Amino acid sequence: MVPDRTEKIERMLKWFEYEHLPEHLQFISKPFHSIAYKLEQYLEPGPERTVAFRKLLEAKDAAVRAKVNPGG
Repeated sequence: MVPDRTEKIERMLKWFEYEHLPEHLQFISKPFHSIAYKLEQYLEPGPERTVAFRKLLEAKDAAVRAKVNPGG
């Protein structure tokens, strides 16, 4: 069975969860979680929304890495 777009987006949202992270990383990750859920709520499914999720996820991952390893 091929998942519909809604299922694909819901699977993507799991990458924005933050409760499992240590508190100092939750602080960094939580705003991205909020934005992701707002995008899911206010934007119609489509290729540009998917791009927005992917870029937001890249930004979240980079921000968490910057906190874990400042200065690279």
